[in-house]
Amino acid sequence: MKRTLVNFLGLLGIVSLLSYTAAVVFSPLAYPGYDWMRQVVSDLSAVAAPSRELWNQLSSLYGICGIVNTMMVCVFIEGKLSKNIRIGIYVFTVMNWISYLGYSLFPLSTSGFAGTFQDIMHVLVTLAVVSLSILSLALIMVGGYRHKQYKSLAVWAVVALVMMFAGAIGTGAVPQYLGVFERFSLFAVVGFNAVLGIYLFQGFRFGREQIFKK
Repeated sequence: MKRTLVNFLGLLGIVSLLSYTAAVVFSPLAYPGYDWMRQVVSDLSAVAAPSRELWNQLSSLYGICGIVNTMMVCVFIEGKLSKNIRIGIYVFTVMNWISYLGYSLFPLSTSGFAGTFQDIMHVLVTLAVVSLSILSLALIMVGGYRHKQYKSLAVWAVVALVMMFAGAIGTGAVPQYLGVFERFSLFAVVGFNAVLGIYLFQGFRFGREQIFKK
């Protein structure tokens, strides 16, 4: 297949994942006493966090590259794929916008939850992001398994959903390892963004899978 600029922009999904991973892994170096197993990732970008500047530098490509990637996926799949998959990807894109804008506008005021308006809005953004992520992945999963042609995409959606639920259950059941299980949910979403980017780069053709419409 002859790749267009839209296809090549799918590689930004991988750039987004790498940028986010770098921020999560290396930002704690600028936060004395940070315990990644017990503390959430948002603590690293809190207004009062000593690691905020490093976090912003390392994650600078994460948000914008993720947004461009999903937007290009939406452009490419217009009139293609099944209805459930298309709607699922559109919802996933809306979630990315809410995540990018919401967390930029309402970072935590300090580590933990201080109960300020900003912190409350941060929690609300998180609830919206989690809810839309689950809805979008469920739609993609159903669409992929129902029509068979995109079973591999459905499998990736299942993997991401399992990681999200494992993260949610783990944070409640084993709060002393809150940070560990929270990362399951976070990387499920960022990782699936990268998966969509790879599918876009390949023109949504893997093996015998073909673009279809219904």
